[in-house]
Amino acid sequence: MKRKLRMGMVGGGKDAFIGAIHRIAANMDGLIDIVAGALSINPEVAKDSGKMIFLPEDRTYLTYEEMIEKESKLTADKRIDFVTIVTPNFAHFAPAMLALEKGFHVVIEKPITLTLDEAKQLKKKVDETGLLLLLTHTYSGYPMVRQARAMLKQGVFGKIRKIYVEYPQGWLSKLSEREGNAQAAWRTDPKKSGKAGAMGDIGTHAAHLAEFISGLRITHLCADLNILVPGRALDDDGNVLLKFDNGAAGVLMASQVAAGEENALRIRIYGEKGGLEWAQQEPNTLLIKWLEQPTQILRAGSNGFIAPEAYLEAFANLYRNFAWHLSAKIEGRPVPPHVDYPSVDDGIRGMAFIDTVVKSGQSREKWTPFEV
Repeated sequence: MKRKLRMGMVGGGKDAFIGAIHRIAANMDGLIDIVAGALSINPEVAKDSGKMIFLPEDRTYLTYEEMIEKESKLTADKRIDFVTIVTPNFAHFAPAMLALEKGFHVVIEKPITLTLDEAKQLKKKVDETGLLLLLTHTYSGYPMVRQARAMLKQGVFGKIRKIYVEYPQGWLSKLSEREGNAQAAWRTDPKKSGKAGAMGDIGTHAAHLAEFISGLRITHLCADLNILVPGRALDDDGNVLLKFDNGAAGVLMASQVAAGEENALRIRIYGEKGGLEWAQQEPNTLLIKWLEQPTQILRAGSNGFIAPEAYLEAFANLYRNFAWHLSAKIEGRPVPPHVDYPSVDDGIRGMAFIDTVVKSGQSREKWTPFEV
């Protein structure tokens, strides 16, 4: 590719959390520039945010509709190549669909949409257009997560029997949504977040990680969802029993009221001969546990030449793979065989997970089939 890819962003203005993360990650490998944006629904915030990241005034738009429409009319050497959507859940579908209809590739935050039906509509449009869609399940970008996945794919532990994945956070231990916390306000609002709270926000990360590393698929689940902070509208805690398509059993826990916890995502997977353990708060370490041998500790970058990687770099790895794929597509080259990233199919499974967890949590039946 003889030029950088051009990105337009929807959401992610100066008052947002995740927008800056995306911009740093997209720029880290020098393959992408942000050249346009509709950064806020507030016109003044949109303009100020554009100035802060040095966007041209004529490419700082006040609505995503204006951005996508005007960018689609620019010549091929100027218009954006793809749209990154970093709005709250309820504002994912419309800009993504419009971008695809106008011929732009899409990067989108998880969960992919507000409903499973919307996710299926995006899948249909992606298939119709042949355009690319990256769903930013960040944790799949960590090198040691990729190492774990490769080892399980090689079958070094034998048949997988048990998966434990837990994601405790403590930031919603108080009724923060009524104390001026904007992130808490929309994430606990069913109209903006969807039908699930903690399970939609972080439970989907845990479920995706379990499937991504193991290569297995959830077939049934049994969920217990809780609202532990009085006055909250959506679940802030939950426990889920899992069944996988090879017969393995699993346990998933997601809580945003684990007071004192930061972002303690952890997964353990066990097979016939041994297992592994990875934790997001120690991301460059992978523990390998054997039935009849001492435990091994694998460290990313331990040869002294490869820098260890953390959250921003994991995010950047997803953007890099997406950029490599998109550049090859633009130039008509074969896609490098090592390139992969979460796609619209992962988005559909995430929305199906939310639907099934909520359905199971409301049911008196022990097991609820996982239906996509």
